[in-house]
Amino acid sequence: MPDYEGPLRQLVAADLGHEAPTVLITNQLRRSVATLIGRYAQRMLIENGIEDGIDFFHMDALSSAVALKVTCDLQLTLMASSLYRLLGSRLGHGYETAKARHLFRDFIEAAAGVTMTATDLEVRFQKRAHNPLLLAAEFDRIDVRVPWLGHKRLRFIFG
Repeated sequence: MPDYEGPLRQLVAADLGHEAPTVLITNQLRRSVATLIGRYAQRMLIENGIEDGIDFFHMDALSSAVALKVTCDLQLTLMASSLYRLLGSRLGHGYETAKARHLFRDFIEAAAGVTMTATDLEVRFQKRAHNPLLLAAEFDRIDVRVPWLGHKRLRFIFG
């Protein structure tokens, strides 16, 4: 690191889930080795989550070299990933830790009929094995007004 001025600390850790040892270079001189490796592990989990989201949403090749577009792509991916996490946590039953592709397969990738009346936007899902979990999470009781559709009430109907 020829352009960095100041003391650095180098740590080498084996068995962190990689074939080769992991080399950490830090300017944190007072923190314990355990604290530094724990922080690295937290960052690795975050990066793996972003990688999973980008892989799932088919964004492994970002659409533009323009920084603003890259930022937008990443932001949309992170928002979608967060919405899947929210869905999983609301469903419970082990879905709290499910990957986005699993949640998509079990709950999102489904046929539905959409009917719009003067006051409602109704989404009617076919019978599916996972519908009882959606009912238990009270998705059938959602009462949300959609501002950009003239404040129509959104309703989900299952089976």
